[in-house]
Amino acid sequence: MRRKASLVLLACAVFFAALAPLMRWYAFPRLARIPPNQYQDMVLEAKGATLLDYGTMRARKVSKVTIVQTLKGDVAAAKKIERTAGRPVVVWDGLSYVQGPDGKMVSKVPERYIFDAHSQDPVHATGETVDGDPVTRQGIEFKWPFLTQKRDYEYFDAQTRTTSPIHYEGTRTFRGLKVYYFEQTIPWTKVAMPKTMPVQGITPESVAKTGTTRWYSTVRRFWVEPVTGAPVYGEELHREELRGGTLLGGRARVTAFAGDVKMREDYIEHTVALVKHNRTLVLTLTSYVPWGSLSTGILLLALSLYLEARARRPRDPAPTEPAEPEPVSA
Repeated sequence: MRRKASLVLLACAVFFAALAPLMRWYAFPRLARIPPNQYQDMVLEAKGATLLDYGTMRARKVSKVTIVQTLKGDVAAAKKIERTAGRPVVVWDGLSYVQGPDGKMVSKVPERYIFDAHSQDPVHATGETVDGDPVTRQGIEFKWPFLTQKRDYEYFDAQTRTTSPIHYEGTRTFRGLKVYYFEQTIPWTKVAMPKTMPVQGITPESVAKTGTTRWYSTVRRFWVEPVTGAPVYGEELHREELRGGTLLGGRARVTAFAGDVKMREDYIEHTVALVKHNRTLVLTLTSYVPWGSLSTGILLLALSLYLEARARRPRDPAPTEPAEPEPVSA
């Protein structure tokens, strides 16, 4: 009986021991993915910012500039690209919409971002654009990979259409979460005018004829939860200028926008709560189940060996009963 029990326990030990690497190296890459139909939005604000009045072409201080960023998954486009890419793909249609304190549009820049659903590596396909211009992204954008490492990453900047390192600057605590802090500095760079301008009649083509150019610089900061790779907070020290040309009336430069752009508090709270939930799901696949299965397998193996040893131990000889005395004949 002990022999049968030890064999059953041994089989269970092998099962749980095999389940540990199976969950971590097989199930995790296939289950931890960005859903293709994901929709998310975020509101950022720059209080006390400087903004260009295109009516007078003068920069002025304003109470607040609001940036609304939306990301919407295109499921049909993702399925079409997957057939040739041979891997799960997510297609995000993004929009960065900037409005002044009066609620009027300052600029809006659409983009299409195509990437691997698990690794977040860019996938190059027709339709990969920023403000209607074709681009070939390198590096990450918006989100870090699952199980983010303490190292620098290549990060795509949509304004310059270029990729440069975003540097790991240390581990911090943000709203009760351990996060990795990353920072990227984009020096002053000449960039394209937005195709949608805030004043009717002004177009990138008409601005170009005046000889005026647009320049941009930023310091980009992210606080990233490493298990999910999701930023729980971000901000930018954003600067834009118009330089040269007849549009400025002889001035060398004028500030188009300058401000410290930060996530709005209600969106911080929502993001932190969502990341904490997703963090538990990822840890279930990468830590809780694999380590729990391995520990259970070792325990069952030890119990199986113990029962096997008990079954092989020689039994004590049975006690002999004293012989009854034989009758003595007379």
